[in-house]
Amino acid sequence: MSASPQPAPGAAWFKSSFSGGGTTECVECAPAGHRTLIRDSKRGDEAVITVGIDAWRSFVKSLA
Repeated sequence: MSASPQPAPGAAWFKSSFSGGGTTECVECAPAGHRTLIRDSKRGDEAVITVGIDAWRSFVKSLA
């Protein structure tokens, strides 16, 4: 996992269908090849966390 102080231009960001409306969303994700990008939806111009696709799949699977 790494963090980048740069925004990820052109990434296809999405929020969970469980996120609330307005300003209550917390996390956005975007696929990026063999990585997943994660950011705070209220601070989209700030740091982006990069997670390997296998780690992301394991994380999402553990939530089900």
